[in-house]
Amino acid sequence: MTPASRWTRLDSHILELVIGLGLLLVGLFQALFPILGVTGPMPATDTRDVNLNNTSQVPNLTSHGTTLRGTHHAELTVGNPDLGDRVLLAAPQVLQAALIIVVLSLLLRMAATFRTGDVFVPSNIRRLYGIAMALLLTGTAVPALDMLTTTALISGTPLTDAVESSFTVSASTVLLSLLVAALAGAFGHGTRLRADTEGLV
Repeated sequence: MTPASRWTRLDSHILELVIGLGLLLVGLFQALFPILGVTGPMPATDTRDVNLNNTSQVPNLTSHGTTLRGTHHAELTVGNPDLGDRVLLAAPQVLQAALIIVVLSLLLRMAATFRTGDVFVPSNIRRLYGIAMALLLTGTAVPALDMLTTTALISGTPLTDAVESSFTVSASTVLLSLLVAALAGAFGHGTRLRADTEGLV
């Protein structure tokens, strides 16, 4: 019979390369470029997807340079956004990018332990809990910030009555965070079992 294939150092390097590439892309396109749009060197974000209070069409409703177009899912456009508007528009995306960078950075550090063939180390347990917390914030804090910044963008305008002010928690992301936390618990149990077994030898 052919022996089961094992994880090799090459596999570890490929995994680290893929995660590192993901870090680079997220850092550039989801974090750095939006920040440069706020500060000036890059074109600023001037739109935001929003939900309306009802499904009736809002044909080009405009107030103080801010335009709302769509039916139930609409596009909010801020004409000539100032610095405050640019910060409000970019904040949810930058926060989400920062949390994704945290997740990928922790995964990259975990992948480095695969080279030794020993993943049941205390540091990986802490990293998994860190990933779970970052995912939980992605599913809850990001949509909350999106709601707060949208409310600030339309505050004091007639668009306030048209745009829905509630936010929806990302159930799939929250569930994933709970699964990762459970995996961290399983890692901790495995680590304790190994330590007990080594103590008996």
